[in-house]
Amino acid sequence: MSAPGPLVRQTSTLRGRLRALLVTAGVVLGLVLTATGLVFAHLVDVQHTVTLEYFDAITQANGAYIRLVDAETAVRGYALTGDPVTLEPYERAREEGVDFAALAEGVASAADDEELARTSRAAAEAAERWETEFAAPLIAQIESQGHESVQPDQVERGKRLFDETRTAATAYLDHLRELRAAGVADLDRWTRIASSIVSVLVLAAIAVGVLLWVALKRWVVEPVDALAADARAVSSGELDHPVQATGPGEIATLAADVETMRVSLVRQVQVVEASRAEITLAHDRLTEQAEELRRSNRDLEQFAYVASHDLQEPLRKVASFTQLLQKRYGGQLDERADQYIEFAVDGAKRMQRLIQDLLGFSRVGRVGGEVSDVDLGQTLAQAEDNLEESIAEAHAVVTHDELPVVRGESALLVQLFQNLVGNAVKFRHPDRPPHVHISVARTDDAWQFECRDNGIGIDAQYADRVFVIFQRLHAKDVYEGTGIGLALCKKIVEFHGGRIWIDQREGDGTSICWTLPDRT
Repeated sequence: MSAPGPLVRQTSTLRGRLRALLVTAGVVLGLVLTATGLVFAHLVDVQHTVTLEYFDAITQANGAYIRLVDAETAVRGYALTGDPVTLEPYERAREEGVDFAALAEGVASAADDEELARTSRAAAEAAERWETEFAAPLIAQIESQGHESVQPDQVERGKRLFDETRTAATAYLDHLRELRAAGVADLDRWTRIASSIVSVLVLAAIAVGVLLWVALKRWVVEPVDALAADARAVSSGELDHPVQATGPGEIATLAADVETMRVSLVRQVQVVEASRAEITLAHDRLTEQAEELRRSNRDLEQFAYVASHDLQEPLRKVASFTQLLQKRYGGQLDERADQYIEFAVDGAKRMQRLIQDLLGFSRVGRVGGEVSDVDLGQTLAQAEDNLEESIAEAHAVVTHDELPVVRGESALLVQLFQNLVGNAVKFRHPDRPPHVHISVARTDDAWQFECRDNGIGIDAQYADRVFVIFQRLHAKDVYEGTGIGLALCKKIVEFHGGRIWIDQREGDGTSICWTLPDRT
């Protein structure tokens, strides 16, 4: 297996790189945006000056000049005809005003142009001089003396004054148009500058985006792809494939952690493989031992069955002839001979019972009966019928709860109840008639039964011993039996998937509990 990977190179962190990149990009974009804002602000200001201030000033100046020309024409017509109607343009010009200085005041201050202010003042002063020195006195003269009183030199003087006014107004208008032309040129220049800076802004945004993509690809995508490829190789089974620690600090640290995990996994796999080899070896040995045990159990069961079966016939002959000997020669021999014959008959009978019980014990689970739904109420009734004589002789009372239906072998379950009830009747207390009660309770997935009696009881130190075959707690001359009854009960219960035990409670008697699986 591979050794631990190389140490992680000390490199700048992804967080630091991205922070520096984003700060730089932000500063560049901020400067470009600031410049763009300033350019567009100035462009809007120049556009406002050209399209509004200069345009309005020229329009108003042209209007004032036209009104002034109309007023001069009206005064000359009034001087020729004396008709007041001809003075209407003059009166309208006076009402609307022809103050060029006032019209140019806003533009002159906005443009900061002294020449515009001077020409506008000159035009205003010339118009005022024409009006005060010629138009107003001439109109008053005609109103008082008639138009015949007007002299040619007066008309000539008025013409000269108006020529001066026209020259001053034209100079003002020409200068105003020059300023507007300069403003238009400035607007065009700033428009080009704005277009250029917008292009710069777009290019800067594209450059920042490309830079970010390249940076993310080199700092994040490629190292993560490499780490993912190494991880996939390891996860596919190539545990010797090292995980390279590349990229910024965080990703390199992650790769180093994955490499550490890989090395730990390799060590664990080595341990698991070693343990698996040991388990396989132990399993093989256990399989051999289990097979040997099964073979030994089969041989033992076969031996017990054959031995008990084959012993039946010679033992039956021994018992029969011993009984025949006792019947024919009983009382003809001495007392000791009769006692010996009685011992032989009793031993033969006990040997027959032991062999029969041993044969029944060996058949449990080996000679398979039919497994079906068994009504334990009927099973208990059949067991009581089998024990009818001993129950009646002992005046015993057997009661029970409503018993369920379980899956099992009916004959074995009859034997179970028969042994339990029979033991309760046999080991009864001499001072009271026996009472046996079978109760049942539902547990999670099984039924728990209890056979409770009021007999002599079982000492707690013998609670496990009574379930061992041929283990007796009393002498054979006190209580008959072979000592195999509870051992047979234990084998029957375990064959049905349950367990059996002695429940130590306060009070007289014995409480034997066992469980049987629910048929559902």
